[in-house]
Amino acid sequence: MSDNDKWVWFTDDDPIEGLIGRRRKGAGWDPSPVALDETAPETPKRAGTEGLVAAIQMHLAGQTDGALARLDEAAAAGEDPAEVYSAKGNLLFGQGKFEEAAASYARVLEANPGHRTAHYNRGVCLERAGDFAAAAWSFRKAREADPERRESRLGLALCLLHTGEAAEALAEFDAYLEKGSDWAGQLGRAVALHLVGRTDEAAAVYESLLAVKPDDEEVLSNLLALRMAGQDREAIAAAAARLRAVRPDARAALEALANLALRAGDWETALRHCARLTELDESNFVAWFNLGVASAETGRLEQAAAAYGKAAELRPDSAQAHANLGVLAQRAGDLAAAQKAYQRALALDPDLPGPQWNLALVHERKGEFEAAEEAYQRLVETHPEWENAWFRLGYLRLQRLEYAGAQAAFTECVARRPDWVDAHLNLGIAAWKQGDKETSRQHFEKALAGDPALVDAVRALAALAVEQNDAERAFELHLRLMEMGERSAELFYNTGLLLHRTGKLEEAAERYRQALNERPGFVEALLNLGHVLHGLGQETEARTCWKQAAEANPDVAAQYFSS
Repeated sequence: MSDNDKWVWFTDDDPIEGLIGRRRKGAGWDPSPVALDETAPETPKRAGTEGLVAAIQMHLAGQTDGALARLDEAAAAGEDPAEVYSAKGNLLFGQGKFEEAAASYARVLEANPGHRTAHYNRGVCLERAGDFAAAAWSFRKAREADPERRESRLGLALCLLHTGEAAEALAEFDAYLEKGSDWAGQLGRAVALHLVGRTDEAAAVYESLLAVKPDDEEVLSNLLALRMAGQDREAIAAAAARLRAVRPDARAALEALANLALRAGDWETALRHCARLTELDESNFVAWFNLGVASAETGRLEQAAAAYGKAAELRPDSAQAHANLGVLAQRAGDLAAAQKAYQRALALDPDLPGPQWNLALVHERKGEFEAAEEAYQRLVETHPEWENAWFRLGYLRLQRLEYAGAQAAFTECVARRPDWVDAHLNLGIAAWKQGDKETSRQHFEKALAGDPALVDAVRALAALAVEQNDAERAFELHLRLMEMGERSAELFYNTGLLLHRTGKLEEAAERYRQALNERPGFVEALLNLGHVLHGLGQETEARTCWKQAAEANPDVAAQYFSS
């Protein structure tokens, strides 16, 4: 239907983001390797700690909210703020109130900047709250305060992964693992290796972890993401199969298999996987969109429209979803709906070439030629490499007799594709109409060189030769047209006319008769046949021809004899 009748499918923007644990459903890894130091003291016995003691006892009795309130009272009463806020931070962390817990540890540091564990615990809280840059700062301070504390280095390395500083994270993981290997450190190092592009080393670490825990979902997901970054289809399929063996509906595996199928044009397989993904998560825009692609390619146009509609509902700002809805409507012949969808897509992304092209085609189909020409003009301004837009622009200009503009557009066509036969032909017409016969002839000949069977090019060259009074060339081209199977009355007439002018009367008479066989009552052929016969001394036959011409069209006959 158009240059844009090729479906676009989507993949997740960044498959690696799952590796470093976004703390969201479907994330590939959330190991929570750093743990809060238990900094609340055992029940104090010294004076001036009554509130702290009471709070601890309340917490042990399961009255955590009351314990927190009692700690606030203790702080207000002037009890040691470092101990009170440290205890409060510990309780808030246990409740999952990570930001509040981090604020409590900040109060500890205000009271005691050299506190042994406050920087580390604040880092843990901030990491859990998702403030990775601030958490990294706290872990650095904790590492400075206690260089031998390995957990600070691990926490820092994990946060650096989140902030996109993979090279520095790798250095921290390496330093951490020098003093002993563990699962979290090795897994983090594999992710860092992956992110810095050392994929073979990362894969080796993942495989070593899987040798210990073959069914570990997080590691299998990360290995799959690593394979997805490469081009080895078999490796991707194998990694997806390993993950599905553990969890058949693993989203990462289904997405990988769907993507492989889309790339291979295996639309039925892609449809099956995408449909399952939408069942597992109705908010999955990518799955709905790709379901639309696969449905359209398998001829399920209603299902495709529904899938794209759902995708557009989930992401109203997706220009491509609206564009593909337009393609479906255009295929179905609903030009009004197609036009509306393309206009919506272009309102979201004015420079998208596909919707611009298809919208122009819709305008043409609806007879809105001025709007179509404007659309093609916008397209070539933003995407001058779009050859077919230049061609359609030239064609519409040619149709409205704007020959200079048509010539400019077709010149762009042949500059981009020198062997473009139709563009040369139309360029020849545009130049001819402007009186540039030499340029016209050159392009007609280039068209004919590209397609020796192109009747239109021979016909145009023949007409041009007649116009330039090159009778020999014109006659040669007219004969060529006949050899190519042309049998029109005009062709026989023009050939007869050329023979007539060169004095070959008998041959001219034969061509005029052939013209009349194709079109009985052809007035000009009857008149000229009469003159040829008169020249051959066949007066009776000549008068018969003139009489027939007069009967067929008295005005033309009268004009002929009066000229």
